[in-house]
Amino acid sequence: MTTPGRAEPIAIVGMSVLFPGAPDLATYWHNLVSGVDAITDVPPGRWDADEHYAPGAEPRADRVYCRRGGFVDELAEVDVTEFGIMPAAVPATEPDQLIALRVAAQALADAGGADRLPADRHRVGVVLGRGGYLTPGLVRLDQRVRTASQLVRTLGELLPDLGADRLEAVRQAFTDRLGPEAPESSIGLVPNLAASRLAGRLDLRGPAYTVDAACASSLIAVDHAVRELADGRCDVMLAGGVHHCHDITFWSVFSQLGALSPSERIRPFHKGADGVLIGEGTGVVVLKRLADAERAGDRIYAAITGTGVASDGRTTSLMAPDSGGQVRAVRQAWQAAGLDPAAPGSIGLLEAHGTATPAGDGAELATLAEVFGPPPKDATADEPGAVIGSVKSMIGHTMPAAGIAGLIKAALAVHHGVLPPTLHCDEPHPALARTRFAPISAARPWPADDRQPVRRAAVNAFGFGGINAHVVLEQVAVTRAAQVYEPERVLRLTAPTPEAMAALLDRDDSAILAAGLDERAPAPAADPVRLAVVGPTAKRLALARKAVAKGDGWRGRGDVWFVPSPLLGPGGGKLAFVFPGLEAEFVPNSEDVARHFGLPWSRAVADATVGDVGRQGTGVFELGRLLDAALRRLGVAPDALAGHSLGEWTAMAAAEIHAPDEVDAFLAGFDPDALSVPGLAFAAIGAPAEQVLTELAGRTDVVLSHDNAPNQSMICGPEPAVAALVDVFRSRALISQILPFRSGFHTPMLEPYLGPIRKAAETYTLHPAALPLWSATTVAPYPEEPAAIRDLFVRHLLEPVRFRPLVDTMYAAGFRAFVQLGAGHLGSLIGDTLHGRAHLVVAAHSPNRSGLPQLHRVASALWADGAASDLSPLLGRAAAAPARTGRRPVRLDLGGANVSLDAETRHRVSAALAPRRAPATPPPRDVGDHGDHGTLGEQGLLGAELSALLRDATALASDVVSAGRRRPGAAAATHHTRATPGSRTTAVPGPRTTEPPRPAPSTPPSTCPSTPCRTSSTTASSSSPTGPTPPTAGPWSPAPP
Repeated sequence: MTTPGRAEPIAIVGMSVLFPGAPDLATYWHNLVSGVDAITDVPPGRWDADEHYAPGAEPRADRVYCRRGGFVDELAEVDVTEFGIMPAAVPATEPDQLIALRVAAQALADAGGADRLPADRHRVGVVLGRGGYLTPGLVRLDQRVRTASQLVRTLGELLPDLGADRLEAVRQAFTDRLGPEAPESSIGLVPNLAASRLAGRLDLRGPAYTVDAACASSLIAVDHAVRELADGRCDVMLAGGVHHCHDITFWSVFSQLGALSPSERIRPFHKGADGVLIGEGTGVVVLKRLADAERAGDRIYAAITGTGVASDGRTTSLMAPDSGGQVRAVRQAWQAAGLDPAAPGSIGLLEAHGTATPAGDGAELATLAEVFGPPPKDATADEPGAVIGSVKSMIGHTMPAAGIAGLIKAALAVHHGVLPPTLHCDEPHPALARTRFAPISAARPWPADDRQPVRRAAVNAFGFGGINAHVVLEQVAVTRAAQVYEPERVLRLTAPTPEAMAALLDRDDSAILAAGLDERAPAPAADPVRLAVVGPTAKRLALARKAVAKGDGWRGRGDVWFVPSPLLGPGGGKLAFVFPGLEAEFVPNSEDVARHFGLPWSRAVADATVGDVGRQGTGVFELGRLLDAALRRLGVAPDALAGHSLGEWTAMAAAEIHAPDEVDAFLAGFDPDALSVPGLAFAAIGAPAEQVLTELAGRTDVVLSHDNAPNQSMICGPEPAVAALVDVFRSRALISQILPFRSGFHTPMLEPYLGPIRKAAETYTLHPAALPLWSATTVAPYPEEPAAIRDLFVRHLLEPVRFRPLVDTMYAAGFRAFVQLGAGHLGSLIGDTLHGRAHLVVAAHSPNRSGLPQLHRVASALWADGAASDLSPLLGRAAAAPARTGRRPVRLDLGGANVSLDAETRHRVSAALAPRRAPATPPPRDVGDHGDHGTLGEQGLLGAELSALLRDATALASDVVSAGRRRPGAAAATHHTRATPGSRTTAVPGPRTTEPPRPAPSTPPSTCPSTPCRTSSTTASSSSPTGPTPPTAGPWSPAPP
């Protein structure tokens, strides 16, 4: 089956996506295998369906006959501060550039993180497929520059008495609705910056550029990346595609071409397929040479073994697909792979271009029949020679990103050994019977067997204008353990009594696991006695039987939790999240949590250095926010928050006392050295605070800074004095040691250095805590008044941390479970304080275990003690909507320039435009109906802000008619022409006007950079016995997208 000349295989080691219904890779795969249809009606922010959707109406450039597609509006959120971009710059930046940055960063995280990239970043590059369409930022700029000027000019021509001031008021009101001008950010509208911005923010110094090959763009980007690796110029390449254009002009092109589905369903390879639905999205893959990936122990989704690119050449039409070019691209890829595509078992899955247009599907099926041959003799409907699919049936046609959507789908299928279904193909195209391929309607296992020894897939992407791309990829045999996380299973059982639980365990291990191992199902019934076992091996099940037989509580030893009487739940105790501060050790190792849930992972966490107050403090803060967000994804809801030392700042953010972007801005501009007090030292003393204070009596140079636990306190002062006291306590057999911190926190010695902190506190916009937040300074909940919060914010740094009294007080208030959200040993301080009293302490971070396995244990422990927790998100079922993270990502505006004034602005502009003359006499009844101009805001881009102005125009015309009738011998006037210096001769509408003049259409999409499209500008209305002739748009011929 192989042929000579096989190219060097390229491994896919990381992937990420943002597609309709899928904010991340795990959700995308879940949707693929579950057959989720993510097609919806167009969101109001994209374009006004009431204005443009007109099925069955006479064709016109501003009308479309379809309003359904794939959209990501609710998912388009980016934590731009993570990449050093200020939120204020976002409105003037193309959204697709920021989405590409987010998805690329997630793909790198999926590949193991930036630490696994080459040290020489010149060996890392990026190529993105992106079209030259009218994207949201460019549409708004065009409206600001061109449409606003045309609007004002046209109004001036129609109503010259308005004058420059009132016309400027209209222009200003119109442009204000487009958002603030940001000249310094306008560079963000340059199209090729989609790749350049990514390279700059991620420090990738190899080639970084975009390619535009219409719908084949992203697969051709992959082809370029493969060549960079094969030629040895790079060691790692990012490749993908991005498309986030749903402007009405883009839809207009497809509507005029008749390519949209009149039935508003996209049905690839269905015999009744009638057109495409437009989607959007971004996908990125991380590529390495296979040999390099295997040496590094990377997780490999699949290997790309061949790519092919070819054009149709001369054909009957530029727009008609031709199978000749497609055949050449497919054969070229299989030749590069060293394989015969027609050989038995050569392919198991063909992810087709599958646009669901009759011409497109027909040409593609002809290509498949010619290259791969007819169906094998033993093929049946249930066991076809190979499966054909198209993800467009679920997310729509994502244009330049279509190829990468298909490639990632195929790679996941190869990796997981599952064939995903295709939707809406219950009656297949007749030409499918002449191929070896058949669609499936439900996911199926895809084992490697005698018929197909290696799972192999191929992907098509065919672009308008005849550019074709094909990629072959296959399963890679595992030669060493990949350094990735595979979810642990958790056994959960409930029973009414310990004896009943023992009976449940008195069975074979297999029967026990069958009863309670499915985390995807709802949690077992709420019986009081609970058992949870993480990774239930035979050894751990034996331990569980022993724990149950004893009948006492067993919390966590050997990864077993047995609780006969839960502490939490209805009528039980409360749960607190507790955030640690600076610790002598900081091993964050939770990047897998960020990657799994698609949450921000700040470089500050990885860069944190113990002893460096600023950097470690920022790392502690970011890690705490990450774990807080992850636990909330698991359905864990605390009753209150608290913090130790600087952990109280993290708790304030989690309680939403101040806005996350204000915290981020403070951290971004924070000078770590500003809070380092020279010459000071901290020491930990193994004695209660009372004993330490007795030793410090009468001294002012050394003070108690922390009352941590019954047998742990901390002191601070000049290093020689602290060192001497350490020797004193050691001489009394009390464990004592100098700590690697020099900040002076929680002592009066910090007072002279608090300028930046006081300044920040004054600028914060403060709110009462969203849930109770306890202070370790006052040993009480935080106040609600902003002034009191600011005062406590500063006092917190000048007074001792009273953590032991805080824990005692919270316990007295009913708190029985404490979850540590961060690194260190804060949980042990709580355990020491509550020794002998019923309580639960569990850490969401462990220095000996990565983040996701530790979250399994936290969720299991809390569930066993009666709290609500959902384990399914740990298995790839994370909710699509982002959980509150403390730092709010910026929601991107993916709409264009659907301008409409709010009521206040409309009133202000209408008042400014009021005619400066006596009110006109109402016209006689026989003049005619002037129409209801109050509905204009729902008809055109000028919106409701012009309705008052048009009423003025109608009244003016009525005055002219009345005046004409009063002149002797004058006939009834039908129009009035008035010239003013420096203006054109302008026709003023007469009394029989039934439709107000409309603005020029927006610029159509520039789908071919070398072929500019044409538009007509609005002209003055001409005389007519029946009123003015409405402006007519000039012809324009779109180049193929």
